[in-house]
Amino acid sequence: MSLSATDKAVVTAFWKKMAPKASEMGGDSLARMLAAYPQIKVYFTNFTDLGPNSPQVKKHGANMMNAVGDAVSKIDDLVGGLAELGEFHALKLRLDPANHRTLFHNMMTVMAVYFPNDFTPEVHVSMDKFLQQVAVALSEKYR
Repeated sequence: MSLSATDKAVVTAFWKKMAPKASEMGGDSLARMLAAYPQIKVYFTNFTDLGPNSPQVKKHGANMMNAVGDAVSKIDDLVGGLAELGEFHALKLRLDPANHRTLFHNMMTVMAVYFPNDFTPEVHVSMDKFLQQVAVALSEKYR
């Protein structure tokens, strides 16, 4: 499923609205994922606190959401633009690529919570398609 010009425009416009809150939203997204999917805690054994108010969770979640912002800037070449990050996830961290989709689901939930009036069905569909494409791009090095 490729992104249409409309999808790209919708994603870019929505990101501009949410960018000032991206770090906070990322922390909330990761905290939500750790609570809803406790099995992923195995990837965070170096964290001393995995609670929702943990500075480590907030910081790492912010990094994750800011990586999504970076992907927005590379929307026309996600595979090439995210190759280094995908390689890091696949070869060094050895993350299960299914976790990308789980994280992105939690990110979209947080987007809807933070921007209930702006997270329209059109934005939801375009963001979902975009994040699916990001997940595919990050999974390229697993093959």
